[in-house]
Amino acid sequence: MRRIIAGAIAAWALGFVWFAVALPQPAEQMQTDAIVVPTGSGGRIQRGLEILQTGAAEQMLVTGVDVSVQPDEFQAEFDVPTRIMDCCVTLGFSALDTRGNARETAEWLADRNYTSLRLVTADWHMRRASLELQDQLPDDIDVLTDAVHSEPSFGTLFIEYHKFIAVWAQQVLG
Repeated sequence: MRRIIAGAIAAWALGFVWFAVALPQPAEQMQTDAIVVPTGSGGRIQRGLEILQTGAAEQMLVTGVDVSVQPDEFQAEFDVPTRIMDCCVTLGFSALDTRGNARETAEWLADRNYTSLRLVTADWHMRRASLELQDQLPDDIDVLTDAVHSEPSFGTLFIEYHKFIAVWAQQVLG
């Protein structure tokens, strides 16, 4: 019994080290049909807009936007050109968490004929966000992960690691 417990603790600790040290990285400039950016820590929306403005995608969904945010406020806050805002940026207001971001994204994509998307989120959040998204999307959608570099605290990594394990376990166990 002690060996089983020791093995479980060692696996947990090694998993945490992997999770904290090998954070996902930014993606190369590749073409995708769409960009999806869950709201949250800094740099995400700016990265998504930067990619959108290079023409590397047709549209961008910002998922999990607070219901009190007006499109013109968003446009001013992030200095989005009117032509880009009008044609290519969708603000999603229904998501309250990462699972909700994935559902909102799946619904948004269902209304379009896209087969690929770029997920832009913080490096520490990428694994769980990607896992939640893959669970909601049809198998024929290609997801490119594009992590925004951050300097997460130990506490952020610790909490996110456990959330990631919980989502993974839920999906494996059904």
